[in-house]
Amino acid sequence: MSIKTSLRGLSLGASALVLAASGAIAEGLEKIGVPVPKGTGFQPAATPVAVEAQALEHMILWIVGVITVFVCGLLLWVIVRFNAKANPTPAKFTHNTPIEVAWTLVPILILVFIGSFSLPALFNQLELPENANGERVADLVVKVTGNQWYWDYEYPDAGVSFSSILLPKEELEAKGYAQSDWLLAVDNPLIVPVGKIVKVEVTGADVIHAWAVPAFGVMHSAVPGRLGETWFRADKEGIYFGQCTTLCGKDHAYMPIEVKVVSEEAYAKWIEGAKAGNLELASN
Repeated sequence: MSIKTSLRGLSLGASALVLAASGAIAEGLEKIGVPVPKGTGFQPAATPVAVEAQALEHMILWIVGVITVFVCGLLLWVIVRFNAKANPTPAKFTHNTPIEVAWTLVPILILVFIGSFSLPALFNQLELPENANGERVADLVVKVTGNQWYWDYEYPDAGVSFSSILLPKEELEAKGYAQSDWLLAVDNPLIVPVGKIVKVEVTGADVIHAWAVPAFGVMHSAVPGRLGETWFRADKEGIYFGQCTTLCGKDHAYMPIEVKVVSEEAYAKWIEGAKAGNLELASN
């Protein structure tokens, strides 16, 4: 914890953006992308990519379920019908051409069917959507750098940058969080406008990390010396949480991700204040 405390002090001295650790609930934002007790499903899908990915998972789950029931039923039928008592004189044929053709073609057709949905979903995760002019251009570019064990965010077009570090337990309530938000809340969240295409450029400063926000359907490795690229478009205002998902050292569990999706007006006010050194997010 002493390393994180020192890094937090350096961040405070290096940039006034650390003041952007505005109260999480003070802006009237709903916590959407947050784990819930006894939860077993996905977080609410907040982007087109997440909606498509979750729909694909549900479809494949049904396909796998039907196959599993069929195979188990077939095994049970074989056990009952062809055991030594029910079938004392076994058949001696060596093959069955129709069955062999079927068990080759049917899996191929199933895979082709799944691929017809999964491949477009995969391309949509990697490519920016086209605008009205047919161009693949982002509304906002954010550079994310993974460090041991915190995140650096940079808005290159606005000249704004800051570090994002785990919020200590003793500061949670003062910032408007619940104690259950520990290991999720940070001092400086990433702030983006709702409904805008955000291109995220991801890299690492020391070892491999991974920037992941489940509600956005986004995960990308942060590799030192390489600049990866992903994107998201959050369609609902709120607070979303994520984590580094690549084991990156002893404090891997202590470098959460927090994204606040706000209105265009609130974002414009925040970015202007950030340029002037006042980074507190106003009430939404």
